[in-house]
Amino acid sequence: GGLWGALTALSPQDWEQRQEEDTLLIERILLLVRNVLHVPPDPTEEQGVDGDASVHDRVLWALHISGMDDLLKFLASAQMEQQWALHVLEIISLMFRDQSPEELAALGQGTAGVEHGEDTRELETLRQRELAEKRARALQRPSRHSRFGGSYVLQGLKSIGDRDVVFHKGLHNV
Repeated sequence: GGLWGALTALSPQDWEQRQEEDTLLIERILLLVRNVLHVPPDPTEEQGVDGDASVHDRVLWALHISGMDDLLKFLASAQMEQQWALHVLEIISLMFRDQSPEELAALGQGTAGVEHGEDTRELETLRQRELAEKRARALQRPSRHSRFGGSYVLQGLKSIGDRDVVFHKGLHNV
């Protein structure tokens, strides 16, 4: 919508060239969104069928459809936009005002618990595969120790000071 267009016109790349009017416009739009979300619910208007969305829910949906939620995420995470952090925090707090922390945590645990279980199973299968590969490599190694490891004198080649060159490595690396 119009607010979204006004805010996206002040693109993140142009933050250094923003005029004072642009900064005031951003602040006024954020305050408007905050004030709209701050309106208390009207119990007479909220009486409807159980499936009906409340006015607050419809406002949140309109903000989502307009892309304002993405802009709020940008303003909250961008280092150069820290001046808006308190406005964004207040807006996010008002977005979740009808939610209880217990319900939100339970919703997060539901999907997170399933994902955590899948991750645990996947990690366990990877660990089992790695142990099997390690055992297979151990079985492929010869059981006898090679006597050809250590230091070697290279004949016919002199080092600094007319001394023999001494080479310190295993034979398999030569």
